Amino acid sequence: MTAADPPSNGVCGACLRSIGYRSATAPRARGSRRSYVRDLGGAVGAASDTGPVAYDEHVADRIRDAVHSEQGVTEKRMFGGLAFLINGNMALSASGQGGLLLRVDRAATETLISDPHAERAVMRGRAMDGWLRIEARALVSDRELQRWVNHGVTYARSLPPR
Repeated sequence: MTAADPPSNGVCGACLRSIGYRSATAPRARGSRRSYVRDLGGAVGAASDTGPVAYDEHVADRIRDAVHSEQGVTEKRMFGGLAFLINGNMALSASGQGGLLLRVDRAATETLISDPHAERAVMRGRAMDGWLRIEARALVSDRELQRWVNHGVTYARSLPPR
């Protein structure tokens, strides 16, 4: 999605606002449709607007909703964000740097980073296979978020319980 592209159906308004879109219409009743435009004039979600937050709580809530039916899910603050673990193995995290920190099979790293919004996570100055950073703009719709959640959950399930 570029600044000129209108968001598609199934788009989360709070997610759009988090990456710089603002409503182009006056507030309406819950469930009504809004159009969104890219707000290019200033920081959205700056510390002066929201106060300090270690990670995007809205993204964490959306992840929580996406994994609610999974067995063995726990949450733990780690890596500067809020991690979601499956049977003690990290699947993904609402990252303190924005977007997601995702744990995947090392062999799948090259394929997954072909997505323009995904890159290897850098830890202690080293790009790591099996760990991806997913930009917030790749999580705008629930379908897009669920795609990434599924990758992390599938890998965490493949590991022995801790």
